[in-house]
Amino acid sequence: MDTPTTSSKPKALIVIPSAGVLPLTEPAGHPGVSTGFYLVEMAQALEFGDEYDFTFATPGGLVPQLEINGLGLPMHAGAKSGAAMVSATAAQAFRFDVDTFRAKRPELVTRRDSELALARRHLGRLPVSESLPHSDKEVVLLRDDLIKSMQDLPEHTYLSIEQLVRRHRDPQDAFDLSAFDFVHMPGGHAPMVDFVDNPWLGELLHTLRENGVLISLICHAPIAMASAKYRVGPDGTVVTDTDHAFKGARVTTVAKSAELFVLSSGYLKIPGKKVRMGYFIDEALKGAGYQVQTTTNPAAVKIVWEEGVRLLTSNGPHAIDEHTARLRTLLPRH
Repeated sequence: MDTPTTSSKPKALIVIPSAGVLPLTEPAGHPGVSTGFYLVEMAQALEFGDEYDFTFATPGGLVPQLEINGLGLPMHAGAKSGAAMVSATAAQAFRFDVDTFRAKRPELVTRRDSELALARRHLGRLPVSESLPHSDKEVVLLRDDLIKSMQDLPEHTYLSIEQLVRRHRDPQDAFDLSAFDFVHMPGGHAPMVDFVDNPWLGELLHTLRENGVLISLICHAPIAMASAKYRVGPDGTVVTDTDHAFKGARVTTVAKSAELFVLSSGYLKIPGKKVRMGYFIDEALKGAGYQVQTTTNPAAVKIVWEEGVRLLTSNGPHAIDEHTARLRTLLPRH
């Protein structure tokens, strides 16, 4: 799984964040919350599997953790996720019955089952994040069955980002980043930990850009662009260049308003406590020199294509259908 096949199909790179704990600055002294990547923000790219051969990587070559909170049925409603979230919250407020809840949302259950099947096929056995005090009631009940469904699958191996770059540079290695049509990176809160301030990720982004590879980032994954200030030399020396080729590009990402909702009312809420992470992605990207475009309504879909650096970004799981549809129009015809 850690190297491309020799088939004649075109190739795609999937870089998955693998952090399992999201640090919190408030409440003071909190050890952090269990986190991972959002499958819904990657599964539609995995649908390209009949056309593409995938190579999978994580920042340090670790097995990524599946974020249970990203599997809530409203997350699978695409552009209608806002309305689906309101409906789900109301349905779970009193006398919640999981069978009735799922029976009233058959299309979302079918979509989630299909995406989980893709994950089992391409990723094998994965750890699953812990349920949190404010997690969706339906996914809390899903978690044990999900873990059981993967327990007999093999655990796959993943290339690290450093390995991707070093193998590309090795003239004795047939691995070539220019062979990829695109790279896709999903969100969840894990990118806030291992996509930021990552020199090898910065070097990978620039190497992909220099080789004309389309870069596709969704939701929290655009924080990767904050690492573009770094280049790594052949001897491993890290150089910081604040006037790099990506600087000033237009991007979108999850808005601060959406994050505040998740912290105060969503699954990251800790009852009776004010909850804060170390930073907000939109503010961090603005500070890194990007033109950040967000929406006033967090449930509104936003897609930004910056052709000059072949960078496609979107603002959350509700955007994934439009994101992948746009991605298809930008890829070469084979």
